[in-house]
Amino acid sequence: MNARLATALALLLAASATLAQDTRSAYLQMFDSDGDGRVSEAEYVAYMSRGFQAMDRNGDGILETDELPGGRGRPITLREYQDNLRRQFHKLDRHHRGYLDAQELTAPPR
Repeated sequence: MNARLATALALLLAASATLAQDTRSAYLQMFDSDGDGRVSEAEYVAYMSRGFQAMDRNGDGILETDELPGGRGRPITLREYQDNLRRQFHKLDRHHRGYLDAQELTAPPR
């Protein structure tokens, strides 16, 4: 590999890593309501619950079949939804610290 190609690849990899880090940080900031640089279970559940609330068109705290994506599935209450979010939070919290850092928050679900 010639020196120019190696240099170009190194710059490309560095730029990609910087972009990935910037994206992770921006994503974390969306969840991090108290600005401490990490996401607690409460912050995770609160942020993710916004999606439920947006889909709950009649505001009754239950996503009925017609409110679910694709109009299919069984109804789910806000409490059930948030219980699922708490389980997901603990799966993402790989270090079992009670909070998520940017890397854990952006990791694929397990």
